[in-house]
Amino acid sequence: MNTDALYEETIQKMYTMLPMFTRVGAAAYKPDLSNTLALCEALGNPQNKFKSIHIAGTNGKGSCSHMLASVFQLHGLKTGLYTSPHISDFRERIRIDGNMIDKQAVIDFMQTHADLLTHLKPSFFEVCVAMAFLFFAEQEVDIAIVEVGMGGLLDSTNVITPEVSVITNISKDHTQWLGETLSDIATQKAGIIKKGVPVVIGESNAETEKVFFSKSVMMQSPIFYASQYFAVAGANQIAHLNQIRFFDLSAKAFKQVSTDLLGAYQAANVSTVLTTLRVMTQIGWRLNESLIEEALTKVKTRSGMRGRFDIIQTDPLVVLDVSHNQAGIQWCIKQFAGMDIQNRYVILSFVADKDLDDILKLFPQNWDYIFTQADIPRALPHQELMSKAHQNGLQGKSYSDMESALSAIYPQLKNGDALLVTGSFLTLDNAYRWFELNKS
Repeated sequence: MNTDALYEETIQKMYTMLPMFTRVGAAAYKPDLSNTLALCEALGNPQNKFKSIHIAGTNGKGSCSHMLASVFQLHGLKTGLYTSPHISDFRERIRIDGNMIDKQAVIDFMQTHADLLTHLKPSFFEVCVAMAFLFFAEQEVDIAIVEVGMGGLLDSTNVITPEVSVITNISKDHTQWLGETLSDIATQKAGIIKKGVPVVIGESNAETEKVFFSKSVMMQSPIFYASQYFAVAGANQIAHLNQIRFFDLSAKAFKQVSTDLLGAYQAANVSTVLTTLRVMTQIGWRLNESLIEEALTKVKTRSGMRGRFDIIQTDPLVVLDVSHNQAGIQWCIKQFAGMDIQNRYVILSFVADKDLDDILKLFPQNWDYIFTQADIPRALPHQELMSKAHQNGLQGKSYSDMESALSAIYPQLKNGDALLVTGSFLTLDNAYRWFELNKS
């Protein structure tokens, strides 16, 4: 059997053997670190063999992770990047210098440690984290950017002691696991704050700031708020660059930074990243301002990021976006609504454990909607999604899969129209594949 075939067989075994949160939800969630610690111990504690930055938050942690990876790569540092979930290929989760982990490395890990995995019965995510940390240690990365999966305190990634901890923002998502209030959720996210390790807060309010400040005092961790360093003065999209203007409160001067990650919401993420890099400089990392700015213009190409207000076609306009909670969807809608477009069409899919009424109320009733679902147990059936949408004044038809939905709506688009596909990571792969096969 060749490597490609063996890799596909290995991945399918992982999906079958290991409970996977993105597919089945609560059944795969293990709210403690015992399995991860046992796995790491058996692997020689690889998490202690590389430097890292740890990033939590409800939204923006993926964007910030990829931006930081691009910056360190351009500085010539061997840079690991761990993110989740993936869109198309499992290996998107584990990268070094933008390159996905080798298929053979995934195969070798699963074969070599088969007995250990059988004994410990870890979740899919626990195995992913252990595999990533071992790979980063073996490849001797200079630094790894590690994105939290869910929460922080009890997330499997929370076995590292980073150079800096980063919390992007707090809004309501995964409330059945993280808590119903912003304070509860902030308490879980603040679980990544380690003793003496600086922490950067991207966005906060009176309710969450109390939590972060209290935890930082308890852990004797210096705390830095992005709002104390940068104030967003505006953002404009020119071609495929997002030009963001800041007032640098330290230098008392305006500064413009461009990134290839589109969407007005990226201004907050860039502010968080710039603050993190300033803190890294303060603790001894030598970083170059011009390299930082250059790296932010090429995040997609350097880190392989996709799915963040990703314009894959211009006329008719097609945007693919992974936003899947209330705060993320709100920003996505605002960006889409502000574009110069004739008619707006939206394909929606969601998982079943979202508070959909609050999310669906955000969508304008005068847009055209198409409802679909991912082929996983956790998906909300397309007919049920359509029914909930109709109750909220959103009209449209439903289709059993993304391919059928796109085949039905795309031929109707005219020049000047636009299509947004959003609501879930899980159907975006099908959308990307459909457009690759049906490019005009």
